[in-house]
Amino acid sequence: MSQKVLLIVHQEHSDPGRVAAELSRRGCECDLRRTACGDSLPATMHEHAGVVIFGGPMSANDDSVLPFIRMELEWLSVPLGEGKPFLGICLGAQLLARYLGAKVGPHLGGYNEIGYYRVSAVGNGAGLFQKEQYFYQWHGEGFEVPRSAELLATGEYFPNQAFRYGNAYGIQFHPEVTKPMMLRWTRRAAHRMTLPGAQAREAHLNGHGRHDAEVERWLGNFLDSWLQPASDTVAPERRASIG
Repeated sequence: MSQKVLLIVHQEHSDPGRVAAELSRRGCECDLRRTACGDSLPATMHEHAGVVIFGGPMSANDDSVLPFIRMELEWLSVPLGEGKPFLGICLGAQLLARYLGAKVGPHLGGYNEIGYYRVSAVGNGAGLFQKEQYFYQWHGEGFEVPRSAELLATGEYFPNQAFRYGNAYGIQFHPEVTKPMMLRWTRRAAHRMTLPGAQAREAHLNGHGRHDAEVERWLGNFLDSWLQPASDTVAPERRASIG
């Protein structure tokens, strides 16, 4: 029987991209939910081997104005409580950080990462990342590392790029993005190319040519290990106050 993985996206046109393709290639069934469009989330993870929460233009701090953000924050107790593999990408990582009691917010200098930026392994992240590699980014907010979590990778302007909490991982970058997705993002949100720190569209395309094969390899290797049970799972110790 194939493993079923829950994929949570945040817009009607959102695409799980390469993550869904790589999971399918590994024989997994992808269960796509769009919470912003009214889709519900399961009360238990008994039918799912893991969950990926993707990004979106909203903030992890929008739980007071966006009911689906509040729902996801509260729902995180399900996969974390059951010790199921969890991956948060960008907004998904920020939701995980908030749930675990850390703060999420914009760069103090107004900086954005939109394009390809260097990510460097730290500590036990050396087993997951190369010493330095480039990943596609699209964000103006970042997360603190929760007290009970472990920092795995850092960056120049947003120092917290990846962390681990038992079987749960939060990453700030977007390994799921394919070239067609990049073309759509940079066309529909062209105004964001002018934000402080953002790269021009040409740099996005050039970066894809230089770095995408390495990102694809990284994602495949990560998913292979991510779906394997971990021996050092930890239960949630604390969470943010939601409301």
